Amino acid sequence: MEFSVNQIAALLGGTIEGNDEIMIAGLGKIEEASPDQLSFLANPKYEPHIYTTKAGAVMVAKDFEPTGSITTTLIRVEDPYASFTAILEEYHKAVTFSKTGVEEPSFIGESTTVGDQIYRGAFSYIGTNVTIGNNVKIYPNAYIGNNCQIGDNTLIYAGAKLYEGTIIGNGCTIHAGVVLGSDGFGFAPQEDSTYKAIPQMGHVILEDNVSIGANTVVDCATFAGNATIIGKGTKLDNLIQIAHNVIIGKDTVMAAQTGISGSTEIGDNCIFGGQSATVGHIKIANKTTLAAKSAIPKSIKKEGQVLFGYIAYDLKKFLNSYALFKSLPDMNQRLRELEKKA
Repeated sequence: MEFSVNQIAALLGGTIEGNDEIMIAGLGKIEEASPDQLSFLANPKYEPHIYTTKAGAVMVAKDFEPTGSITTTLIRVEDPYASFTAILEEYHKAVTFSKTGVEEPSFIGESTTVGDQIYRGAFSYIGTNVTIGNNVKIYPNAYIGNNCQIGDNTLIYAGAKLYEGTIIGNGCTIHAGVVLGSDGFGFAPQEDSTYKAIPQMGHVILEDNVSIGANTVVDCATFAGNATIIGKGTKLDNLIQIAHNVIIGKDTVMAAQTGISGSTEIGDNCIFGGQSATVGHIKIANKTTLAAKSAIPKSIKKEGQVLFGYIAYDLKKFLNSYALFKSLPDMNQRLRELEKKA
């Protein structure tokens, strides 16, 4: 798949210096790129490479002033790094969404409807009464249960599992090994010290532009008609556990191995570091940041706090307390010396 320098410049609102007919087939580092690749210069320390690069074209800032001879084509833009990111996104879309058609063997159930430009990989399974939008790509060995709904431009990678009734919005990405709608961890203790499973009858809803990382699990809600909800634009990393009845707001991000306990409500624009966690049945305010390996034991009502530690509390207070903690041996020694003098 190739794009002309003219097409790239038009997409970015940039201006061209050099050969505007060059065709670009890929992206590369400025020091390693080949003549059919596009690169960028954002960090001044990489400027020496622009005089020797073999890249077909390089994106530079509009005010860039070379100090030597340049043989590559320049595309002048406002922000080279942001522009390169935008090109990466467009290139990824073009490559990822280029697949169409149905590979066999695969299965699709009765009363299921699919949109245009669909890709269904080999050994994928789609149940009955499923609704699938346009330009959806379903990779091999994916499972989509009965009564699921999938919006336009959604990617479901190999081996992902969508339990019955899962609803996915537009522009979502479900990576390999994801499980949506599995049973929540609900077991009732019995008099004989055994545990009896509590049926989990709800479902999962992902709003638009949600990304779920590989091998992450989002459990269904407990009661029929209720849902575990992941809000619009939220991004979950790999290996995350979201328990039943959890509600996560818009544009929240969570790093790997985070665990959110049942019935917790998390606000918009929150950030959770790796291996962070919450107890269940609490509410967390918008714009809360939870540092790695930290845990929240109770509701957070004030917006915009940065929390750290186990049990997590205000970062500045934690650091002050930790400074005192490190001083305890010296303080103890001085106390002993004072006791001896007394």
